[in-house]
Amino acid sequence: MHVLVTGSSGLIGTPLVSALVDRGDRVTRLVRGSSAPGRGPAGVGDVAWDPAAGTVDTAALEVTGPIDGVVHLAGAGVGDKRWSPARKEVILSSRTDGTRLLAATLAALPAPPAVLVSSSAVGYYGDRGADVLEEGSGSGAGFLAGVCVAWEGATAPAVDAGIRTVLLRTGIVLSAAGGALGKQLPLFRLGLGGRIGSGRQYRSWITLDDQVAAILHCLGDSSLSGPVNATGPDPATDAALAKALGDALHRPTFLAVPAPALKLALGSEMATDMVLSSQRVVPAKLVASGFTFAHTDLDEAVRSVLGR
Repeated sequence: MHVLVTGSSGLIGTPLVSALVDRGDRVTRLVRGSSAPGRGPAGVGDVAWDPAAGTVDTAALEVTGPIDGVVHLAGAGVGDKRWSPARKEVILSSRTDGTRLLAATLAALPAPPAVLVSSSAVGYYGDRGADVLEEGSGSGAGFLAGVCVAWEGATAPAVDAGIRTVLLRTGIVLSAAGGALGKQLPLFRLGLGGRIGSGRQYRSWITLDDQVAAILHCLGDSSLSGPVNATGPDPATDAALAKALGDALHRPTFLAVPAPALKLALGSEMATDMVLSSQRVVPAKLVASGFTFAHTDLDEAVRSVLGR
């Protein structure tokens, strides 16, 4: 299979490219800047694009030969910087502009790919408390929910061209290498970790291994299209996640970050929308399609991610 990947150097993209190569697939990465041969890993080709400028080296893309599938992971980090109006515009435009450009480019190829797996997030559902959320649940309120709705809508050119399009609504990806967990680990290792706010908000988690496996599954399973929740089958509260981390590291977790302090540090909107909101999301479509999770128990998953 020849797979085109955006966001290939990120937390998910890096192991995904390795997994594709390991199983014998041919990989082409869409990268910013030069697409000179030899820039990427052995056996992996590069083609240049610039989402901000709205350009793709379509000639180079066509030379690579027919593309069978595409995985789109690119987008500015939601939690990397405080949400100023300018930063919020970057978050939104990096997803919608890049996705729309990619979808339109794929639709215009002489031989469009059969499938596009395009990133989205469980932020689509907004703050829903303890409600159990499946793919058919409606969108919520707030900035992140609005971003996800627009992000998913930007795939329309691919959908209209008949490309099977999977909207992968990803939860918290558990990895010691980065993401939300990677940012928390230093404090937990010092015994300074604990719940955030009330701790009752649900965290829909998935290990990095299962996230990569889910993407591969979506590429190959022709029954999957539209929204697909990429979360483990047993979402946990923030307090339960903190306890699992403390237990795995043999550190106390009695400290807590009060909601007012978090709002002061991050800004009220960012803290409320990104950290204090609750999404109890279950992967109904993945399970129905026969996908098997390697990690379903939170304590075991955290120990595995931390190499314990």
